[in-house]
Amino acid sequence: MAIITGIGGIFFRAADPKALKAWYADALGITQAPSWQQSAGPTVVEPFPMDTNYFGRPTQGWMINFRVDDLQGFVADLRARGFEVKDPEEFAPVGWFARMADPEGNPIELWEVAGGSEESATG
Repeated sequence: MAIITGIGGIFFRAADPKALKAWYADALGITQAPSWQQSAGPTVVEPFPMDTNYFGRPTQGWMINFRVDDLQGFVADLRARGFEVKDPEEFAPVGWFARMADPEGNPIELWEVAGGSEESATG
């Protein structure tokens, strides 16, 4: 039987696609030359209840989560460049998480997988 081998893309609507694509490249280093390559690791596909508050605003139908190898360092770098990021929080046993939003208000979650460089997330 054939199997899924990974996520091939993330596609969503934007009021200004060109500007938002530039923001993702600048803020998060996600470029399209010709495609962004990710490191092997876990990917969670998890439906949430319609009334969840986890994504932020009630009308938000999705949230993207990016794995990072050093959450504290990544957050410090983003903040030093003027991006607003919430303080990392631990959710044992899965790891450390921090939240931010893109310029159009789409939620972004940054995830340092438990067992990675956990000490960096604790500061």
